[in-house]
Amino acid sequence: MQDFTFGNRICALRQKAGLSQARLGEMLGVSNKAVSKWENGRAKPGLDIVRRLAEVLGVSLDELMAAPTPEKRIVRIVLTGGPCAGKTTAMSWIQNSFRKMGWAVLFVDETAAQLISGGAAPWLCSSAREFQLQLLRLQLAKEAAFTGVARTMAAEKILIVCDRGAMDNRAYMTGEDFRWVLQTLGTGEVELRDQYDAVLHLVTAAKGAVKYYKTSNVRKEPPEKAVELDNRLIAAWTGHPHLRVIDNSTGFEEKMRRLIQEIAAVLGEPRPLEIERKFLIRRPDPQALLQRPNCRPVDIVQTYLIPDGDADEVRIRQRGSDGHYVYWRTRKRKIGGPRRVEEEERLTERQYLTLLTRADPACRPIRKQRYCLSENGLYYEIDLYPDWPDQAILEIELRDESQPVVFPEEIEVIREVTGEEAFSNHALARIR
Repeated sequence: MQDFTFGNRICALRQKAGLSQARLGEMLGVSNKAVSKWENGRAKPGLDIVRRLAEVLGVSLDELMAAPTPEKRIVRIVLTGGPCAGKTTAMSWIQNSFRKMGWAVLFVDETAAQLISGGAAPWLCSSAREFQLQLLRLQLAKEAAFTGVARTMAAEKILIVCDRGAMDNRAYMTGEDFRWVLQTLGTGEVELRDQYDAVLHLVTAAKGAVKYYKTSNVRKEPPEKAVELDNRLIAAWTGHPHLRVIDNSTGFEEKMRRLIQEIAAVLGEPRPLEIERKFLIRRPDPQALLQRPNCRPVDIVQTYLIPDGDADEVRIRQRGSDGHYVYWRTRKRKIGGPRRVEEEERLTERQYLTLLTRADPACRPIRKQRYCLSENGLYYEIDLYPDWPDQAILEIELRDESQPVVFPEEIEVIREVTGEEAFSNHALARIR
Protein backbone atom coordinates (compact mmCIF):
# COMPACT_ATOMS: atom_id res chain seq x y z
CA MET A 1 0.00 0.00 0.00
CA GLN A 2 1.35 3.44 -0.85
CA ASP A 3 1.78 5.92 1.97
CA PHE A 4 -0.27 8.50 0.10
CA THR A 5 -3.24 6.13 -0.12
CA PHE A 6 -3.05 5.40 3.60
CA GLY A 7 -2.75 9.12 4.33
CA ASN A 8 -5.85 9.86 2.25
CA ARG A 9 -7.78 7.26 4.24
CA ILE A 10 -6.73 8.76 7.60
CA CYS A 11 -7.61 12.26 6.42
CA ALA A 12 -11.07 11.21 5.15
CA LEU A 13 -11.91 9.28 8.34
CA ARG A 14 -10.65 12.11 10.57
CA GLN A 15 -12.79 14.66 8.74
CA LYS A 16 -15.79 12.33 8.86
CA ALA A 17 -15.31 12.09 12.62
CA GLY A 18 -15.16 15.89 12.87
CA LEU A 19 -11.66 15.91 14.35
CA SER A 20 -8.85 18.37 13.72
CA GLN A 21 -5.30 17.11 13.32
CA ALA A 22 -4.46 18.61 16.72
CA ARG A 23 -7.42 16.91 18.44
CA LEU A 24 -6.64 13.53 16.84
CA GLY A 25 -3.04 13.90 17.96
CA GLU A 26 -4.13 14.62 21.54
CA MET A 27 -6.31 11.50 21.60
CA LEU A 28 -3.40 9.37 20.38
CA GLY A 29 -0.70 11.05 22.47
CA VAL A 30 1.20 12.41 19.46
CA SER A 31 1.70 15.88 17.99
CA ASN A 32 -0.46 17.39 15.27
CA LYS A 33 2.71 17.45 13.10
CA ALA A 34 2.87 13.65 13.32
CA VAL A 35 -0.73 13.41 12.12
CA SER A 36 0.07 15.84 9.30
CA LYS A 37 3.01 13.67 8.19
CA TRP A 38 0.79 10.57 8.13
CA GLU A 39 -1.80 12.33 5.99
CA ASN A 40 0.84 13.76 3.63
CA GLY A 41 2.31 10.29 3.16
CA ARG A 42 5.69 11.26 4.61
CA ALA A 43 5.46 8.85 7.56
CA LYS A 44 3.41 5.96 8.95
CA PRO A 45 2.39 5.33 12.55
CA GLY A 46 3.60 2.24 14.40
CA LEU A 47 1.32 -0.79 14.82
CA ASP A 48 0.28 0.11 18.38
CA ILE A 49 -0.81 3.57 17.31
CA VAL A 50 -2.55 2.15 14.23
CA ARG A 51 -4.71 -0.01 16.54
CA ARG A 52 -5.62 3.02 18.66
CA LEU A 53 -6.18 5.06 15.50
CA ALA A 54 -8.76 2.53 14.28
CA GLU A 55 -10.58 2.72 17.62
CA VAL A 56 -10.62 6.52 17.66
CA LEU A 57 -11.82 6.73 14.05
CA GLY A 58 -14.50 4.09 14.62
CA VAL A 59 -13.36 1.52 12.06
CA SER A 60 -11.92 -1.97 12.26
CA LEU A 61 -8.19 -2.52 11.93
CA ASP A 62 -8.80 -4.48 8.72
CA GLU A 63 -10.80 -1.60 7.25
CA LEU A 64 -8.12 0.94 8.14
CA MET A 65 -5.28 -1.16 6.72
CA ALA A 66 -7.10 -2.75 3.77
CA ALA A 67 -5.55 -2.29 0.35
CA PRO A 68 -7.68 -0.01 -1.82
CA THR A 69 -10.04 -1.66 -4.27
CA PRO A 70 -9.34 -0.73 -7.90
CA GLU A 71 -11.26 2.38 -8.86
CA LYS A 72 -13.39 2.32 -11.97
CA ARG A 73 -11.94 4.64 -14.57
CA ILE A 74 -14.35 6.38 -16.94
CA VAL A 75 -12.83 8.65 -19.59
CA ARG A 76 -15.02 10.82 -21.81
CA ILE A 77 -13.63 12.23 -25.04
CA VAL A 78 -15.13 14.15 -27.95
CA LEU A 79 -14.44 13.23 -31.56
CA THR A 80 -15.28 16.19 -33.74
CA GLY A 81 -14.16 17.68 -37.04
CA GLY A 82 -15.12 19.37 -40.26
CA PRO A 83 -17.04 17.78 -43.17
CA CYS A 84 -15.36 14.76 -44.80
CA ALA A 85 -12.71 14.46 -42.08
CA GLY A 86 -12.87 10.69 -41.51
CA LYS A 87 -14.95 10.63 -38.33
CA THR A 88 -16.95 7.51 -39.27
CA THR A 89 -13.83 5.53 -40.06
CA ALA A 90 -12.18 6.83 -36.91
CA MET A 91 -14.93 5.27 -34.78
CA SER A 92 -13.99 1.81 -36.08
CA TRP A 93 -10.29 2.44 -35.45
CA ILE A 94 -11.02 3.57 -31.88
CA GLN A 95 -13.20 0.56 -31.13
CA ASN A 96 -10.72 -1.97 -32.54
CA SER A 97 -7.64 -0.37 -30.99
CA PHE A 98 -8.80 0.22 -27.44
CA ARG A 99 -10.83 -2.92 -26.92
CA LYS A 100 -7.57 -4.78 -27.54
CA MET A 101 -6.06 -2.70 -24.71
CA GLY A 102 -8.77 -3.80 -22.27
CA TRP A 103 -11.07 -0.79 -22.55
CA ALA A 104 -14.84 -1.07 -22.84
CA VAL A 105 -15.73 1.46 -25.55
CA LEU A 106 -19.11 3.23 -25.63
CA PHE A 107 -20.24 5.59 -28.41
CA VAL A 108 -22.68 8.50 -27.98
CA ASP A 109 -24.08 8.99 -31.48
CA GLU A 110 -24.25 12.40 -33.14
CA THR A 111 -27.28 14.23 -31.74
CA ALA A 112 -27.87 16.62 -34.65
CA ALA A 113 -28.02 13.71 -37.10
CA GLN A 114 -30.40 11.87 -34.76
CA LEU A 115 -32.80 14.81 -34.59
CA ILE A 116 -32.72 15.56 -38.31
CA SER A 117 -33.18 11.90 -39.34
CA GLY A 118 -36.18 11.80 -36.98
CA GLY A 119 -37.79 14.76 -38.74
CA ALA A 120 -36.80 17.44 -36.20
CA ALA A 121 -34.79 19.61 -38.57
CA PRO A 122 -33.52 23.12 -37.65
CA TRP A 123 -35.29 24.72 -40.63
CA LEU A 124 -38.61 23.59 -39.15
CA CYS A 125 -38.03 25.44 -35.87
CA SER A 126 -39.07 29.00 -35.07
CA SER A 127 -35.41 29.98 -34.74
CA ALA A 128 -31.96 28.42 -35.04
CA ARG A 129 -31.20 29.02 -31.38
CA GLU A 130 -34.34 27.14 -30.29
CA PHE A 131 -33.16 24.12 -32.26
CA GLN A 132 -29.65 24.38 -30.78
CA LEU A 133 -31.12 24.65 -27.27
CA GLN A 134 -33.10 21.43 -27.66
CA LEU A 135 -30.18 19.71 -29.37
CA LEU A 136 -27.90 20.60 -26.47
CA ARG A 137 -30.45 19.42 -23.89
CA LEU A 138 -30.65 16.06 -25.63
CA GLN A 139 -26.86 15.90 -26.05
CA LEU A 140 -26.23 16.42 -22.34
CA ALA A 141 -28.98 13.96 -21.36
CA LYS A 142 -27.50 11.26 -23.60
CA GLU A 143 -23.99 11.82 -22.26
CA ALA A 144 -25.28 11.64 -18.68
CA ALA A 145 -27.11 8.39 -19.47
CA PHE A 146 -24.02 6.80 -20.99
CA THR A 147 -21.92 7.89 -18.01
CA GLY A 148 -24.52 6.46 -15.62
CA VAL A 149 -24.53 3.14 -17.47
CA ALA A 150 -20.72 3.09 -17.43
CA ARG A 151 -20.73 3.36 -13.64
CA THR A 152 -22.81 0.18 -13.40
CA MET A 153 -20.64 -1.87 -15.75
CA ALA A 154 -18.25 -4.54 -14.52
CA ALA A 155 -15.38 -3.21 -16.64
CA GLU A 156 -12.75 -1.22 -14.76
CA LYS A 157 -11.69 0.91 -17.75
CA ILE A 158 -14.41 2.52 -19.86
CA LEU A 159 -13.92 4.95 -22.75
CA ILE A 160 -16.96 7.03 -23.75
CA VAL A 161 -16.58 8.57 -27.20
CA CYS A 162 -18.98 11.40 -28.00
CA ASP A 163 -19.60 11.84 -31.74
CA ARG A 164 -19.43 15.62 -31.44
CA GLY A 165 -19.78 17.31 -28.07
CA ALA A 166 -21.60 20.17 -26.44
CA MET A 167 -19.39 22.94 -27.85
CA ASP A 168 -19.93 21.89 -31.48
CA ASN A 169 -23.24 23.78 -31.25
CA ARG A 170 -21.37 27.04 -30.85
CA ALA A 171 -20.04 26.79 -34.42
CA TYR A 172 -23.63 27.08 -35.69
CA MET A 173 -24.71 30.06 -33.56
CA THR A 174 -23.93 33.71 -33.13
CA GLY A 175 -22.20 34.70 -29.91
CA GLU A 176 -25.43 36.30 -28.69
CA ASP A 177 -27.48 33.14 -29.33
CA PHE A 178 -24.85 30.97 -27.67
CA ARG A 179 -24.93 33.14 -24.53
CA TRP A 180 -28.74 32.88 -24.53
CA VAL A 181 -28.57 29.08 -24.67
CA LEU A 182 -26.05 29.01 -21.79
CA GLN A 183 -28.24 31.30 -19.70
CA THR A 184 -31.36 29.24 -20.45
CA LEU A 185 -29.58 26.04 -19.40
CA GLY A 186 -28.07 27.70 -16.32
CA THR A 187 -24.52 26.76 -17.22
CA GLY A 188 -21.30 28.42 -18.40
CA GLU A 189 -18.92 27.94 -21.27
CA VAL A 190 -16.13 26.54 -19.07
CA GLU A 191 -18.34 23.84 -17.52
CA LEU A 192 -19.73 22.90 -20.92
CA ARG A 193 -16.35 22.80 -22.68
CA ASP A 194 -14.10 21.33 -19.99
CA GLN A 195 -16.39 18.52 -18.82
CA TYR A 196 -14.64 16.18 -21.29
CA ASP A 197 -11.22 14.65 -20.71
CA ALA A 198 -10.03 15.40 -24.23
CA VAL A 199 -11.24 16.77 -27.57
CA LEU A 200 -9.92 15.31 -30.84
CA HIS A 201 -10.61 17.37 -33.95
CA LEU A 202 -10.18 15.72 -37.37
CA VAL A 203 -9.50 18.38 -40.00
CA THR A 204 -11.71 18.36 -43.10
CA ALA A 205 -10.22 16.90 -46.26
CA ALA A 206 -11.03 20.25 -47.88
CA LYS A 207 -8.09 21.65 -45.93
CA GLY A 208 -4.91 20.04 -47.20
CA ALA A 209 -6.41 17.04 -49.04
CA VAL A 210 -9.03 18.69 -51.23
CA LYS A 211 -8.86 16.06 -53.99
CA TYR A 212 -10.37 13.59 -51.50
CA TYR A 213 -13.18 15.93 -50.46
CA LYS A 214 -16.59 14.67 -51.55
CA THR A 215 -20.13 15.90 -51.02
CA SER A 216 -23.08 13.58 -50.41
CA ASN A 217 -26.80 13.64 -49.63
CA VAL A 218 -25.93 14.59 -46.06
CA ARG A 219 -22.78 16.64 -46.72
CA LYS A 220 -23.51 19.39 -49.23
CA GLU A 221 -20.92 22.07 -48.37
CA PRO A 222 -18.49 23.07 -51.14
CA PRO A 223 -14.80 22.88 -50.06
CA GLU A 224 -14.51 26.56 -49.13
CA LYS A 225 -17.55 26.30 -46.83
CA ALA A 226 -16.16 23.11 -45.31
CA VAL A 227 -12.92 24.93 -44.44
CA GLU A 228 -14.90 27.79 -42.89
CA LEU A 229 -16.94 25.37 -40.74
CA ASP A 230 -13.81 23.45 -39.75
CA ASN A 231 -12.22 26.68 -38.50
CA ARG A 232 -15.35 27.59 -36.54
CA LEU A 233 -15.39 24.18 -34.84
CA ILE A 234 -11.73 24.49 -33.81
CA ALA A 235 -12.42 27.99 -32.47
CA ALA A 236 -15.43 26.68 -30.50
CA TRP A 237 -13.27 24.15 -28.64
CA THR A 238 -10.21 26.38 -28.20
CA GLY A 239 -9.58 26.84 -24.50
CA HIS A 240 -10.00 23.16 -23.63
CA PRO A 241 -6.86 21.91 -21.82
CA HIS A 242 -6.58 18.83 -24.07
CA LEU A 243 -7.62 19.89 -27.57
CA ARG A 244 -5.73 18.04 -30.30
CA VAL A 245 -6.07 18.90 -34.00
CA ILE A 246 -5.32 16.00 -36.37
CA ASP A 247 -4.53 17.54 -39.75
CA ASN A 248 -4.00 16.13 -43.25
CA SER A 249 -0.22 16.43 -43.33
CA THR A 250 0.03 12.65 -43.79
CA GLY A 251 -1.95 9.98 -45.65
CA PHE A 252 -5.34 8.93 -44.30
CA GLU A 253 -4.18 5.75 -42.56
CA GLU A 254 -1.40 7.63 -40.83
CA LYS A 255 -3.96 10.28 -39.85
CA MET A 256 -5.96 7.54 -38.12
CA ARG A 257 -2.82 6.21 -36.39
CA ARG A 258 -2.02 9.70 -35.12
CA LEU A 259 -5.55 9.94 -33.73
CA ILE A 260 -5.13 6.62 -31.90
CA GLN A 261 -1.76 7.78 -30.52
CA GLU A 262 -3.30 10.99 -29.18
CA ILE A 263 -6.14 9.11 -27.47
CA ALA A 264 -3.68 6.54 -26.10
CA ALA A 265 -1.68 9.38 -24.53
CA VAL A 266 -4.84 10.67 -22.81
CA LEU A 267 -5.64 7.18 -21.51
CA GLY A 268 -2.08 6.46 -20.42
CA GLU A 269 -1.68 3.54 -22.83
CA PRO A 270 1.06 2.48 -22.40
CA ARG A 271 1.74 5.62 -20.34
CA PRO A 272 0.63 9.25 -20.45
CA LEU A 273 3.65 10.72 -22.22
CA GLU A 274 3.76 14.44 -22.83
CA ILE A 275 6.18 16.06 -25.27
CA GLU A 276 6.24 19.78 -24.69
CA ARG A 277 8.45 22.64 -25.86
CA LYS A 278 8.62 25.94 -24.05
CA PHE A 279 9.69 29.36 -25.31
CA LEU A 280 10.38 32.70 -23.67
CA ILE A 281 8.63 35.40 -25.74
CA ARG A 282 8.02 39.13 -25.67
CA ARG A 283 4.81 39.85 -23.80
CA PRO A 284 2.07 40.11 -26.46
CA ASP A 285 -0.85 42.52 -26.32
CA PRO A 286 -3.77 40.58 -24.76
CA GLN A 287 -6.32 42.58 -26.73
CA ALA A 288 -4.55 41.74 -29.99
CA LEU A 289 -4.64 38.05 -29.07
CA LEU A 290 -8.36 38.23 -28.36
CA GLN A 291 -9.00 39.68 -31.82
CA ARG A 292 -8.19 36.24 -33.22
CA PRO A 293 -11.35 34.10 -33.58
CA ASN A 294 -9.48 30.99 -32.39
CA CYS A 295 -8.13 32.42 -29.14
CA ARG A 296 -9.70 31.99 -25.68
CA PRO A 297 -8.50 33.37 -22.32
CA VAL A 298 -8.40 31.23 -19.18
CA ASP A 299 -7.56 32.28 -15.62
CA ILE A 300 -5.38 29.80 -13.73
CA VAL A 301 -4.42 29.46 -10.07
CA GLN A 302 -1.85 26.71 -9.57
CA THR A 303 -0.83 25.38 -6.14
CA TYR A 304 1.99 22.90 -5.52
CA LEU A 305 1.58 20.09 -3.00
CA ILE A 306 4.17 18.06 -1.15
CA PRO A 307 5.06 15.32 -3.72
CA ASP A 308 3.88 11.76 -3.14
CA GLY A 309 5.13 8.43 -4.47
CA ASP A 310 7.60 8.69 -7.36
CA ALA A 311 6.24 12.02 -8.67
CA ASP A 312 8.70 14.87 -9.11
CA GLU A 313 5.86 17.36 -8.94
CA VAL A 314 2.26 17.38 -7.72
CA ARG A 315 0.00 20.36 -8.28
CA ILE A 316 -3.66 21.28 -8.15
CA ARG A 317 -5.18 23.82 -10.47
CA GLN A 318 -8.24 26.02 -10.64
CA ARG A 319 -8.98 26.79 -14.29
CA GLY A 320 -11.76 28.89 -15.81
CA SER A 321 -13.12 32.39 -16.22
CA ASP A 322 -15.94 34.69 -15.14
CA GLY A 323 -16.56 32.76 -11.92
CA HIS A 324 -16.88 29.37 -13.66
CA TYR A 325 -14.06 26.95 -12.82
CA VAL A 326 -12.96 23.35 -13.10
CA TYR A 327 -10.33 21.69 -10.92
CA TRP A 328 -7.49 19.25 -11.61
CA ARG A 329 -4.69 17.42 -9.83
CA THR A 330 -1.56 16.69 -11.88
CA ARG A 331 1.39 14.43 -11.10
CA LYS A 332 4.51 14.76 -13.25
CA ARG A 333 7.67 12.71 -13.60
CA LYS A 334 10.50 13.77 -15.92
CA ILE A 335 12.19 11.19 -18.12
CA GLY A 336 14.61 13.45 -19.98
CA GLY A 337 14.57 16.38 -22.42
CA PRO A 338 11.08 17.55 -23.37
CA ARG A 339 9.57 14.16 -22.45
CA ARG A 340 7.73 13.52 -19.20
CA VAL A 341 5.03 11.30 -17.80
CA GLU A 342 1.97 13.28 -16.73
CA GLU A 343 -1.13 11.96 -14.96
CA GLU A 344 -4.16 14.19 -14.49
CA GLU A 345 -7.24 13.69 -12.35
CA ARG A 346 -10.42 15.79 -12.35
CA LEU A 347 -11.39 17.09 -8.89
CA THR A 348 -14.58 18.36 -7.37
CA GLU A 349 -14.46 21.81 -5.80
CA ARG A 350 -14.63 20.18 -2.36
CA GLN A 351 -11.69 17.87 -3.15
CA TYR A 352 -9.73 20.85 -4.43
CA LEU A 353 -10.34 22.87 -1.28
CA THR A 354 -9.36 19.88 0.87
CA LEU A 355 -6.10 19.39 -1.02
CA LEU A 356 -5.25 23.07 -0.57
CA THR A 357 -4.52 22.19 3.06
CA ARG A 358 -1.61 20.07 1.79
CA ALA A 359 0.07 22.91 -0.07
CA ASP A 360 3.86 22.87 -0.04
CA PRO A 361 4.84 25.65 2.39
CA ALA A 362 7.98 26.30 0.34
CA CYS A 363 5.89 27.44 -2.66
CA ARG A 364 3.43 30.23 -3.28
CA PRO A 365 0.42 29.88 -5.59
CA ILE A 366 1.06 30.76 -9.22
CA ARG A 367 -1.54 33.03 -10.81
CA LYS A 368 -1.54 33.58 -14.55
CA GLN A 369 -3.78 34.35 -17.47
CA ARG A 370 -3.48 31.79 -20.25
CA TYR A 371 -4.41 32.49 -23.86
CA CYS A 372 -5.17 29.27 -25.77
CA LEU A 373 -4.60 29.67 -29.48
CA SER A 374 -5.27 27.19 -32.32
CA GLU A 375 -3.28 27.94 -35.45
CA ASN A 376 -1.04 26.18 -37.98
CA GLY A 377 -2.35 22.79 -36.84
CA LEU A 378 -0.82 23.42 -33.40
CA TYR A 379 -2.25 24.34 -30.01
CA TYR A 380 -0.39 27.17 -28.29
CA GLU A 381 -0.68 28.15 -24.63
CA ILE A 382 0.57 31.67 -23.90
CA ASP A 383 0.96 32.42 -20.18
CA LEU A 384 0.99 36.02 -18.95
CA TYR A 385 2.17 36.50 -15.36
CA PRO A 386 1.08 39.62 -13.45
CA ASP A 387 4.64 40.40 -12.28
CA TRP A 388 6.26 39.94 -15.73
CA PRO A 389 5.84 43.30 -17.55
CA ASP A 390 7.85 42.51 -20.70
CA GLN A 391 7.99 38.73 -21.16
CA ALA A 392 5.72 35.70 -21.28
CA ILE A 393 5.91 31.95 -21.78
CA LEU A 394 4.62 30.06 -24.82
CA GLU A 395 4.18 26.28 -24.63
CA ILE A 396 3.41 23.81 -27.43
CA GLU A 397 2.58 20.13 -27.01
CA LEU A 398 3.81 17.97 -29.88
CA ARG A 399 2.95 14.49 -31.13
CA ASP A 400 6.67 13.65 -31.44
CA GLU A 401 10.01 15.36 -30.98
CA SER A 402 10.61 15.77 -34.72
CA GLN A 403 7.39 17.70 -35.37
CA PRO A 404 8.29 21.16 -36.76
CA VAL A 405 7.25 24.22 -34.77
CA VAL A 406 5.70 27.24 -36.49
CA PHE A 407 4.95 30.34 -34.44
CA PRO A 408 1.88 32.55 -34.74
CA GLU A 409 2.34 35.88 -36.45
CA GLU A 410 3.30 38.79 -34.18
CA ILE A 411 4.81 36.43 -31.58
CA GLU A 412 8.42 37.44 -30.94
CA VAL A 413 10.44 34.51 -29.62
CA ILE A 414 13.39 35.40 -27.40
CA ARG A 415 14.71 31.85 -27.04
CA GLU A 416 13.70 28.28 -26.29
CA VAL A 417 13.73 27.38 -22.57
CA THR A 418 12.56 23.76 -22.74
CA GLY A 419 14.01 21.87 -19.79
CA GLU A 420 15.37 24.98 -18.07
CA GLU A 421 14.37 24.62 -14.44
CA ALA A 422 14.40 28.38 -13.86
CA PHE A 423 11.41 28.79 -16.21
CA SER A 424 9.28 25.99 -14.76
CA ASN A 425 6.18 27.04 -12.85
CA HIS A 426 7.46 25.04 -9.90
CA ALA A 427 10.64 27.14 -9.81
CA LEU A 428 8.64 30.36 -10.16
CA ALA A 429 6.46 29.28 -7.24
CA ARG A 430 9.33 28.64 -4.84
CA ILE A 431 9.59 31.18 -2.06
CA ARG A 432 13.09 32.67 -2.03
